[in-house]
Amino acid sequence: MELNEALARLDAAEKKLYAYNTASSALYLDGDTVAPKDTAEGRGVALGILAGEQHKLMTDPALDETLAFLKEHKDELDLAKNREVEELSRAVRQLKRIPAEEYMAYAELTNQASDVWHRAKETSDFELFRPCLEKLVAYNRKFAGYYDPDKAPYDALLNEYERGVDRAYLDGFFAALREKLVPLIKAVGEKPQPDVSFLHRHYPVEQQRKFSDYLMEVMALDRAHCGIGETEHPFTLNFNSQDVRITTHYYEDDLASSMYSVIHEGGHARYELDVDPARDYTVLAGGVSMGVHESQSRFYENIVGRSRPFIEAIFPKIKEFFPEQLAGVTAEMFWRAVNKAEPSLIRTEADELTYCLHIMVRYEIEKALIAGDLTVKDVPGEWNRLYKEYLGLDVPDDRRGCLQDSHWSGGSFGYFPSYALGSAYGAQMLRNMERDMDVWGPVGRGDLSGVTGWLKEKVHKYGGLLTPAQVVANACGQFDPTAYTDYLTKKYTELYGL
Repeated sequence: MELNEALARLDAAEKKLYAYNTASSALYLDGDTVAPKDTAEGRGVALGILAGEQHKLMTDPALDETLAFLKEHKDELDLAKNREVEELSRAVRQLKRIPAEEYMAYAELTNQASDVWHRAKETSDFELFRPCLEKLVAYNRKFAGYYDPDKAPYDALLNEYERGVDRAYLDGFFAALREKLVPLIKAVGEKPQPDVSFLHRHYPVEQQRKFSDYLMEVMALDRAHCGIGETEHPFTLNFNSQDVRITTHYYEDDLASSMYSVIHEGGHARYELDVDPARDYTVLAGGVSMGVHESQSRFYENIVGRSRPFIEAIFPKIKEFFPEQLAGVTAEMFWRAVNKAEPSLIRTEADELTYCLHIMVRYEIEKALIAGDLTVKDVPGEWNRLYKEYLGLDVPDDRRGCLQDSHWSGGSFGYFPSYALGSAYGAQMLRNMERDMDVWGPVGRGDLSGVTGWLKEKVHKYGGLLTPAQVVANACGQFDPTAYTDYLTKKYTELYGL
């Protein structure tokens, strides 16, 4: 085999893999946004077949031969090609361990589970979702052994979302957060809370849609390349660096919910749109890990989106969209309201200070589920117990309890810790960004180009060209969780006059 032939084979395999992933993503997007209610079965059949074709492609001996040849000639390849070979080889190695029939059945199961989860959440009926969740947990225990038989099952699953992370690492990380944040949360709880009543007046959905368009403009999300849809649980999908979709959910009695959903998902989209187009259609396309990805979404949502300069910059425009609802409300009042810190039930609407407690609940449940120490039928009770222990709250129903997130219905066990890691990465990125440039002057004028430019150079443009650890080192230096707790301490000391 000649080198040029091997590279052509690699290119063809990656493009075919891209096509299968794109078709599956398009079906998922359709099913979660605009598809008629009772149409999941047909999508499941299509997704199962696509998964089978992907499995066939990845386990083809010809691909093995191509990758082996390219490894032998790695000195003749550039960094990008060597990284493509490395990442594709890892994926092939894992997938070859999974029987094709199991891989196809799992694709159909996650499609079915998503549909059942929507109905279960709508009716607050965990028992409706329980059979699907039991199958998903069983599959993930089995797949964890395929991914890395030398690791404990949950460690293997965690490694799929953030390479190098395991329970020992996260136990220490969360312990460090608890030590600093629990006393801070207690101190904040003893202070008077800001008025948030104006955020819960009647905000017509059509006006909120127009407001979302404005927020996307502020974030420089070109609508020719980034669409927005509506769904039960907001998410972002990337097809390539020129085609990204975000979603949100509108509540007529809660302006901040969709506002920060759009900014959060917009952060994911900003990352995807800024990846070097040279990575498109390869295994290096898109964000490098979920921890790094969540650092970007939560950076825009919280560090920028809930900052005083940003609120002061956009508040006149917010009042243009909602003049009656915000009559008599000042930018200062709005800033304090969207940063109100107190324990709450819903993770996606939690404040920055208590947010990681929501993640810790999910982390403890996932650890126990995958280890076999907790049965699926006992999930609601354990969820409610942990919310009482960690946040001091009684959970009124499953809809606002263990059914609130869509992640498990998609089989994403091990994803949740990425949110906490991403939050911590983002705080350290801010510290470095402030050393390099004037962050808040431009933000105070509604100009996010400097922030986005810095993040593009340090994080976004690489896609998977660098490893997750290299990207974190590039933007954070030596990772230090105390940067996150210092950031929160400073912010909430100012907000609450501690």
